[in-house]
Amino acid sequence: MPYTTLTAADRAAELSRSFGDFWDPANPLGSAALLAADEQGVLSTDGEALLDRFGLAAEYVPAELGGRLTHLDGLVRVMREVFRRDVGLGLGHGITSFMAAVNVWTAGSPEQQRHLADLLLDGGRASVAYHELAHGNDFLRNEFAARPAAGGYLLEGVKQVINNADRAGAWVLFARTGDGPGSRSHSVLLAVPDDMPADRVQRLARYRTAGVRGCRLTGLAFHGCPLPASALVGAEGRGGEVALRSFQVTRSALPGMAIGTVDTCLRSVLRFALDRRLYRRRVFELPHTAGVLTAAFADLLLCDSLSLAATRTVQLHPEQASVTAAAVKYLVPRLLSRTVRDLSVVLGARFYLREGEHAVFGKHLRDLPVLSLGHAGPTACLATLIPQLRRLATAPQLESLEALFTPADATAPPPGIPFDRLALSATGDPLTAALTPEGAPASVRPLLTDLAIDLSAVRDRARTLPPADRTPLASPEAFALAARYAELLGAAAATGVARSARSGFLSDPAWLGAALHRTACRLGLRTGSVPDRWARPLRHELLSRHEQPRTFDLYNSAL
Repeated sequence: MPYTTLTAADRAAELSRSFGDFWDPANPLGSAALLAADEQGVLSTDGEALLDRFGLAAEYVPAELGGRLTHLDGLVRVMREVFRRDVGLGLGHGITSFMAAVNVWTAGSPEQQRHLADLLLDGGRASVAYHELAHGNDFLRNEFAARPAAGGYLLEGVKQVINNADRAGAWVLFARTGDGPGSRSHSVLLAVPDDMPADRVQRLARYRTAGVRGCRLTGLAFHGCPLPASALVGAEGRGGEVALRSFQVTRSALPGMAIGTVDTCLRSVLRFALDRRLYRRRVFELPHTAGVLTAAFADLLLCDSLSLAATRTVQLHPEQASVTAAAVKYLVPRLLSRTVRDLSVVLGARFYLREGEHAVFGKHLRDLPVLSLGHAGPTACLATLIPQLRRLATAPQLESLEALFTPADATAPPPGIPFDRLALSATGDPLTAALTPEGAPASVRPLLTDLAIDLSAVRDRARTLPPADRTPLASPEAFALAARYAELLGAAAATGVARSARSGFLSDPAWLGAALHRTACRLGLRTGSVPDRWARPLRHELLSRHEQPRTFDLYNSAL
């Protein structure tokens, strides 16, 4: 595989160079060409060819199996370059393979891991089938069954809305292997389509979707299809545990990839605001527009901070990742979706156009909800947090490590992702200790004081939650408490990133003040737009990165 000796930062830069100028209408990998493919309901042929040459699938395979996966934040950084340009290409060409493979990296046998690694490194794909439309996120009620039979199992039932099922070389199937209620009646299976009798498997018709139109979402119907016992991933009846541990990895990673999508949305609106004149001024100079763009930049940086902290927690504190994974999968898609909606107001009627320079904004707006839902919507993520709130409130706060807020390329590399140490519930979280006014710049100290007090109040409330409010069937008040906790984790992550920065823009308290002010407003602790003492430096940085051009995320990378 090429590029295996490069850091994730260098691989991301190489991929960005290979894609070329996104805004060049003559670029076969630019926005115009990608939009044309989306209109036709297909993935860009040139885009898929580029990702094949780059060997993108190697990003999903652990280094010990011959791939490039050593740091989860490194995977996010590379994939962000794809999602920056086309969500459909990011999902359709491959991240679905990663979502499937994590189950095998987490609980599969050495033989299963070797088989799947070889498939991916050879350019193949894998699909994952967790859910059924009748049951949504309540996948423990699934009806798709793998019944015991001589030498293995017989598959019976239907799985819907599976990405790449019709062109995958492996299927990871979540199936009922027992009749009782609960997780111990489900298992994970690794199936090889080419080894299955064609008359026992039916590939269903493709689904038409509002977003990611190029993705091939289909279904599978099995009719007494035999599967060998060697297909079982992990122990029988442990499918729920395998899935929940795998979710901690994918929930931590996917929101950070979506930041590339919103980066492009912000850039598209900024280009419009700088070129368009209204009331004898550039639209960018209008107070409302300036406020929207400043808020979008601040929220994007906070989202990236939580994304970085969540992926680094998987790496450095895997036993606590169930908390940060649920928080980032709840909060980041929610904030990014709100950011894009706010930006659409600035773009005005152009936001509806499906051709022209700004049509990419509408495409990203249609595509983004797919990433927001993925394999778990926001309610499911809060339902993961709720049973842990009381334990988080009563356990001592864990010490925050600077490495949680620093990209892996800048630190000593750990020995791969510790899939075997992921736990179903956490004993604490390593982020909230960063949410303290001690040692903070004077300008942000009042905000941090108020947020720290709010965190203390949330912990006090969590200690008194009745037993009924410690389950996924909890009251709306318990869900609101979990959502507030996730907001505070986002603020803590941004504070940790700012404290860890030694120089440059991230060490300037302006962006942190703006991000914390936005959080405080969402929590009802502040009102109004970002104060000018923070907004001015953010607008200056936004313009500087646009002109160079560089990304709007934490990495400030060249485009």
